[in-house]
Order: sequence, then structure tokens, then C-alpha cells
Amino acid sequence: MAIRSDEISEILRQQIDGYNPEVEETSYGTVIQVGDNIATVYGLKDARAGELLRFPNGIYGMIMNLEEDCIGCIVMGPDDEIREGDRVERTDRIAEVPVGECMFGRVVNALGQPIDGLG
Repeated sequence: MAIRSDEISEILRQQIDGYNPEVEETSYGTVIQVGDNIATVYGLKDARAGELLRFPNGIYGMIMNLEEDCIGCIVMGPDDEIREGDRVERTDRIAEVPVGECMFGRVVNALGQPIDGLG
């Protein structure tokens, strides 16, 4: 079986043309203390008050206290599933609740997610 350099060149050219150099930057912190639905997180220097954070198990938190080295956030779920050392991800989203006809009469949680079982 002969190696065909023109086929290899074409495959490499297609791979290079399809390359997307965009990099998505995400900021992470570490839980250093948790209790009474309050988590203290170290390492989120650019975090904003009111910003949502995502814990590893899908639980969200909202930043309420900004200090020099750490932040304090309200845990919007069971805090017994969060452990010291867990990695916390910034979402770059400020807490908000959707509005409009589709939400009229719906029951939602603090994150604006429907909890009334209507889909």
C-alpha cells in the first residue's frame, strides 16, 4: 500500500481549516467552609455581588459578601451535599427571574426555574 502525500496534505488542510482557536475562560474557586446554607469560597477575585455560582452537584449559590480573599454566598439548595475543597464555578450571570405571559401563574424557585410540575 503506497502512501499518497496529496491525500495526507488534503486531510491536514481540512483539519487546519476547521480549527477554532477560541478559548473559553472560566474562573473557579474552592469552598473553604460551609454551613447554615452559607458557603465561604476562596479564589474568585473578579466575582460580583449578586452573581450566581455553580457547585459541582448542580446546586447554585448567590454571592452576597465580597471580601479581599474570599466571598460569602447563599447556597440555594441542600448544603449537606457541598464539601470543603469542592470546586465552585463562576457563571458570569447576575441572579434574575424571567417575566412574561409564559410565566403568568407559574410557581418558580429563587432562580426563576418552574417548580409547579407544568413543564
